[in-house]
Amino acid sequence: MNVDQLDKIRDGRGFFAALDQSGGSTPRLLAAYGIPESAYSNDTEMFEFVHQMRSRIMTSPSFEGDRILGTILFQNTLDREVDGQPTADYLWTVKRIVPFLKVDQGLEPEADGVQRMRPIPDLDATLDRARHLGVFGTKMRSFIKGADAAGVTAIVEQQFEFARPILAAGLVPILEPEVDISSPGKAKAEAMLRDEIVTRLAEVPAGQRIMLKLSLPDQDDFYADLVSDDRVLRVLALSGGYSRSEAVGRLARNHGVIASFARALIEGLSSKQSDVEFNALLHESVEVVFEASVT
Repeated sequence: MNVDQLDKIRDGRGFFAALDQSGGSTPRLLAAYGIPESAYSNDTEMFEFVHQMRSRIMTSPSFEGDRILGTILFQNTLDREVDGQPTADYLWTVKRIVPFLKVDQGLEPEADGVQRMRPIPDLDATLDRARHLGVFGTKMRSFIKGADAAGVTAIVEQQFEFARPILAAGLVPILEPEVDISSPGKAKAEAMLRDEIVTRLAEVPAGQRIMLKLSLPDQDDFYADLVSDDRVLRVLALSGGYSRSEAVGRLARNHGVIASFARALIEGLSSKQSDVEFNALLHESVEVVFEASVT
C-alpha cells in the first residue's frame, strides 16, 4: 500500500470525485453534457465520448489534489490514458489524487426491498491488475429501496463479504449501500443500515480499515459514530439525485463526512463550453463541494 496515498486519504482536507458512472446511466450522462445518443452508434463510440469528457475534467486546472483527495474510476477509464499516461498514474503523479476502481458489475433484481450486487467474476484478477496499475482501493454499490430488515441485513452482509478479498489483496474497499432518497422509509432504512454496519465492523481484520459511502441522511450527524470508528478510514457521502445546492447543504451539516459526488459535481458542464467557461464552472463546483466537505 502506498503510504503517501494512505496519509492523504486519512488526513487530507477535501473530497472524492466519482467519475465511475457506466452501463445504463451513460447515455443520460452524455446527454446532460451535450452529446445526444444520435452522436454515437455503439458502445465503443459511446465510451470514447465518455473518456473525452472525463479526460477534460481530469486535465482541467480546476481538478487538483489540493481539494480533491480521490477519484473513483470504472474499468474502461482505468484501461485508457489521460494526457499520454495511464489514467491512475496520471491522477497520482500529476494531480496528486488517489485512484480508486469501481468493481461491482451492477445490481440484481429487487428482493426484500433491496438490490444486491451481481456476482463479480474474476474479482481476484481484477484486484491484482488494479494494484499493479497503482489503484489504492475499490468501490462497490448496492441499493436499498425500503426499510426491510432482511433486505438491509443481506445488503450489508454481501458488502462485507466482498470486502474480505479486497482487503486481502492489499486494497481499501469503499462499501456503498445506497439508500434511495425518495423512499418513504428512508430514515428507518438508514437506522437499520447504520446498526447493521456497526455490528459487521467486528469482521474487519485487526490493523485494516474500510471506507463507507452512504446516502446523505435525514438526521444531521447521523453517522458520527462511524466517522469516529478506528476501523473506518473515511465516511463519504453520495449525492443520490439531490441537486448540488441541496447536496452540499446537507453535507455541511454532517461533520466529518466528505463528498463523493458524481452528477452534483459535474452539474452544468457542457461539451459546448469553451475551456475558459468549462474550467471556471468546474472550479466553482469543486470549491462549493470542498467547503461543504471540510466542516
